[in-house]
Amino acid sequence: MSLALSRRRLAALSAGLALPRLAAADPWPGRPIRLVVPVAPGGSQDVVARLSARGLSARLPQPVQVENISGGGSAIGYALAARAAPDGHVMLAGADTLSIIGAVLPQLSFDPLAFTAVHRSVRVPQILVVRADHPAQDFAQWVRLARQQPPAVGTPGHASLAHLLVEQLASATGATWTHVPYRGGALAVADLMGGQLQGVMINIGAVAGYVREGRLRGLLVSPARRSRALPEVPTLGELGLADLAVTGWHGLLLPPGADPALALRLNRLNRHVLAEPAVAERLAAIGVEPTDEGPEELAAALRADAARFAEVVRRHGILA
Repeated sequence: MSLALSRRRLAALSAGLALPRLAAADPWPGRPIRLVVPVAPGGSQDVVARLSARGLSARLPQPVQVENISGGGSAIGYALAARAAPDGHVMLAGADTLSIIGAVLPQLSFDPLAFTAVHRSVRVPQILVVRADHPAQDFAQWVRLARQQPPAVGTPGHASLAHLLVEQLASATGATWTHVPYRGGALAVADLMGGQLQGVMINIGAVAGYVREGRLRGLLVSPARRSRALPEVPTLGELGLADLAVTGWHGLLLPPGADPALALRLNRLNRHVLAEPAVAERLAAIGVEPTDEGPEELAAALRADAARFAEVVRRHGILA
């Protein structure tokens, strides 16, 4: 009886020990994944997020559902994602604003740098454009004219990467212009077309088509190398302003505290999604360039950009 009892106890103990293993082995995701997009539908950040969502849905046992939660310069959507459980059922479609918002809004209820990096999906050049009938044929002429008569320059929003660039360009060139922030790039481009603005700094994807059609003229792009979307437009470095060179980005993150192994798995899946020919063609059409980077590159970029942009915000007084 003693031996039989011992065997029963051993069997029960073994079964009990097996239960956590079975739970740990439960397939992820166990329910639909929410992809929080902290901007309104229609822009390049939203387009890239939806391409990722569609491709990931085809590769996972549960769908990835996009939720646009805009407002507060993306702070509302960011805060919602930051509070979510780090179990992989909420993702964030982040952007370069994550490295800016902490300096502009120091009273935030969350740490923008605490998100778990997944993938810097695409690099997003910024471009300064004017109407095709503007007298400035290049950036040097633009600066000369701006010194004579300060223009109005639009951006997609206050404290956006475009706004930071506009302020730095004015300081570096000695020119002056009036910054006009909009709630999204489409309105700024519409006012440029209508003559209410003399220039717009914006994500290249928002205006690449207009530049190709000859309706707008690109004066500069922000990265260190020329954009494949508009290779004829010179870089800041070529204009003698290499210190200002910067590239925006859109990408995926998980809430703070998420499992790095899950982030790596999502990174690999998303890289495959963006490498699909049809997806790559769509990304090229909007002027953004996919990356083959791991989570660590995005994490490093977030920290480095935050330090850099905090100094720009302080120097130029860019507060909420």
